[in-house]
Amino acid sequence: MKPVWIIDDDRSIRWVLEKALTRESIAFKSFASADEALAELGAEAPQVIVSDIRMPGESGLKLLQRAKELYPQLPVIIMTAYSDLESAVAAFQGGAYEYLPKPFDVDHALELIRRALAESVREDGVVEAAEAVPEILGQAPAMQDVFRIIGRLSQSHATVLITGESGTGKELVASALHRHSPRAQKPFVAINTAAIPKDLLESELFGHERGAFTGAQNMRRGRFEQADGGTLFLDEIGDMPSDLQTRLLRVLSDGNFYRVGGHQPIRANVRVIAATHQDLEVRVKQGLFREDLFHRLNVIRLRLPPLRERREDIPLLAKFFLAKSARELGVEAKRLSDAALKFLTAQDFPGNVRQLENLCHWLTVMAAGVNIEIKDLPPELRVESAATAAQSWIGALEQEVANSLNRGETGLIDVLGPQFEKALISRALMHTGGRRIEAAQLLGLGRNTLTRKIQELGLDADKGGDA
Repeated sequence: MKPVWIIDDDRSIRWVLEKALTRESIAFKSFASADEALAELGAEAPQVIVSDIRMPGESGLKLLQRAKELYPQLPVIIMTAYSDLESAVAAFQGGAYEYLPKPFDVDHALELIRRALAESVREDGVVEAAEAVPEILGQAPAMQDVFRIIGRLSQSHATVLITGESGTGKELVASALHRHSPRAQKPFVAINTAAIPKDLLESELFGHERGAFTGAQNMRRGRFEQADGGTLFLDEIGDMPSDLQTRLLRVLSDGNFYRVGGHQPIRANVRVIAATHQDLEVRVKQGLFREDLFHRLNVIRLRLPPLRERREDIPLLAKFFLAKSARELGVEAKRLSDAALKFLTAQDFPGNVRQLENLCHWLTVMAAGVNIEIKDLPPELRVESAATAAQSWIGALEQEVANSLNRGETGLIDVLGPQFEKALISRALMHTGGRRIEAAQLLGLGRNTLTRKIQELGLDADKGGDA
């Protein structure tokens, strides 16, 4: 069973409910504000929500509204002071399960939570169905920061610049910003400015009049017009040609544009969200991106972390993508062993979430069994991992040498050399089960040389046999 969420800015209220739920062995999770709860709501569904109505930041009513959008059957208990009865009425109108007047009797509160839990368990199939299609997955602190920003921008029309490496999910975040904005009922239009030839990009963005150029047999509305009232997502904005940067700046400055070949200004009622994997400040210094356009776009900056900065999310994402691929292909979902999960969690994934999703699709198609071990992973991934490990220990050794030199130490061969030999011999003996002849052959040493080094290095020469 999923936890009960307690949301109240009053620490004493949270403490009382936490103690009561602990006595009843009911799992719970506490939040000091609705903003914190909203940031996690898209990633996981609680069993029941118990929330105050008036808190700094977003109100309990906003939390109720969002919870009901995501999980219509989720019971939400609203806590309110007697002076907030009008708010309680609003809570019921918003779909609250019940309201709990303050100050409350703890036993009464527990009884109410138990009833809500029973109701939630009966409807759990519906909750799971809604939960199966999350917007963006992530439990790592870096992703929680992203969720908080999305929540804070939910009533904003501000221009947003999303930065992050390729494959981090910038369009997903842009789409989420749109869905949680006042423009949610209007179009969300996305265009990758790097994927469209320069000669066509202007027409794609702003449209063209009939006869504007060879082949323009009909008038065409551009992406700005298609997104009227909604959101236009400009992906890879750092690659936009300089002349189009000027036209985009003009639109952002006065809200008007012209179709190609047109003479009548068109009003752009569009929220622009831009994204790039490049460092725009560097592009500005290089003269490749207009500084004034950068400042127009950089109203709100939202950085998406690469997957290597949120490794704790890899098991969650892998499970989700394996289930998704299985549904699409109509097969049983594959399961990663603990060893395979540990292996994947240690990878850097330069292609980020997109690379992990592609890997899970490959495993769904190519892995022979349902249970996936390290040997079932793509050969190139295992080879890359081995190369990375080799680079890492060499880098660590180089760093240790540098540290020793910086400390003014001398005779490093006499200090580090024996440590290196000890590691080699210990591992070789472990590999052969203590058989020194085999270990000597693997190391390229004579048996007598190995025996002498074992004694010199203080290794246990009595382990294993001499065969």
